[in-house]
Amino acid sequence: MSEGVAPATVEELIRHRLSEALGGARGALETALPTAVFVIAWLVVKDLRVAVGLAAAIALVLAVVRVVQRGSLQHVLGSVAATGIAAWFSLRSGRAEDAFLPGILLSAGYAVAILVSIVTKWPAVGFLVGVADPRAQTDPFAWRRDRAVVAVCQRLTWVLLALYAVRLAVMVPLYLAGQVAALGVAKIVLGWPLWLGALALMGAMLVRGHTPLEREPESGS
Repeated sequence: MSEGVAPATVEELIRHRLSEALGGARGALETALPTAVFVIAWLVVKDLRVAVGLAAAIALVLAVVRVVQRGSLQHVLGSVAATGIAAWFSLRSGRAEDAFLPGILLSAGYAVAILVSIVTKWPAVGFLVGVADPRAQTDPFAWRRDRAVVAVCQRLTWVLLALYAVRLAVMVPLYLAGQVAALGVAKIVLGWPLWLGALALMGAMLVRGHTPLEREPESGS
């Protein structure tokens, strides 16, 4: 959508907002690389502290590169925080598989929150749409006033719920079985690639829809 051209349908508006709210391939790499380094190091040296140290070092290097390039730290800081929490869990218990426990618990929390958002008709995808709304600073719930936007976001949020359900269905049994290498592969595959699959499905749903906007968004939305 060109800047300054108002969307004609709810689906067009949501596609535009989601593309602004979500990161790209570099963010995916910054999220996945520390996990890959942790798993490879663990398989090679079987030393938890070395694996954790290398993963943390990679996360910090990625952050420094972002700072030097004056780029956005949004994704890399998330990776640094996730790596730090995972390191604390695994070092505290002495079990490599516990590095994946925070992510599993987070996915479970997201799944519950997303289900609640569907039941209460405050769909989670609506908040992603709202983040990219230029009016968000003064009216963060502007999207909520358009019933058509809410209805479409409600359908899309079911896709989001399915994403976290798949993650839990795969990761929990692997964690209980202590399969560190499989957990690492699953975390990477069920990270950005699964997000892309979910977004593709959402995109297909949006392309087929032609729901008219109930109100005209501000210019540049």
